[in-house]
Amino acid sequence: MEKKSSIAMKNRRDTAIAATVFLLPAILVILVFIVYPIIQSFMNSGYDWNGYSSNKQFVGLTNWTHLLTDMAFWGAFCNNLLVMVLSIVIQMPIGIALATFLDRVGKKGDICKVIWFIPMLMSSVAIGYLFRYALDPSTGFVTAVSKAFGGSKVDLLGNPSSVLFTCIFIIAWQFIPFYMVYYMAGYGSIPGDVKEAAMIDGATQGQYFWKVALPLLAPSIKSAVVLSIVGSLKYFDLIYVMTGGGPGSSSELMATYMYSEAFESYRMGYASTIASGMFILISVIAIVTMRLLNRKED
Repeated sequence: MEKKSSIAMKNRRDTAIAATVFLLPAILVILVFIVYPIIQSFMNSGYDWNGYSSNKQFVGLTNWTHLLTDMAFWGAFCNNLLVMVLSIVIQMPIGIALATFLDRVGKKGDICKVIWFIPMLMSSVAIGYLFRYALDPSTGFVTAVSKAFGGSKVDLLGNPSSVLFTCIFIIAWQFIPFYMVYYMAGYGSIPGDVKEAAMIDGATQGQYFWKVALPLLAPSIKSAVVLSIVGSLKYFDLIYVMTGGGPGSSSELMATYMYSEAFESYRMGYASTIASGMFILISVIAIVTMRLLNRKED
């Protein structure tokens, strides 16, 4: 009995050592590239610093006080919220619809999978430049179509009332394939005999989707919504390439505002405050969303 106990202890110790060895590289990467920058951002938020000088002046909570009354930041935050809401409204239903279609047609839809996934294979910077030139008011295709029907120039990116909605449409175009694949994976986890049983019981394709498939996809939908929320609130690259936050501040997001403060106005201390504020806001919104989505299960 004592020998078995010592063998069990040795196995547990060996398992703990192996787990530590395999987890240590990942833990180090997380500490160096995620935890440390977050801590450093909070520390830098207490200084008035241009980002490169060794002279850092401690200002305490001055940057945070300014952030609370900075209408430019809160305007960017509202733009982020609009991106978040419309991204969910556009991307989730279309992603589910495409995944449902591909699940129904089976291997016949392989070519559609390849074609529809192409936008996700392109970098956001490349897509930004592509649409920046495609939507040019002088040479873009929208203007060309408008002139073909007797219209005039169309400047979607230069119009403050349309620029953000145009950017949201392009963001959705890029990321819908990601959610399509995500929901296809959710369909793959549904046992085949569940659909067969529903069909035997006389359920139509519509009834199967609404009464069986959609409830079983609920965990995937919840995860996708959280991913979309977090991604929308920290979005940067495509907006920066296409508009730089303009015209004016009509397409300014929190990340583009932070970038301009850090590398154009050389206010690294205040930019760190914006980054820290973004971290707090995104964390709170994500946690509240997860609590609301999981409340029914609890």
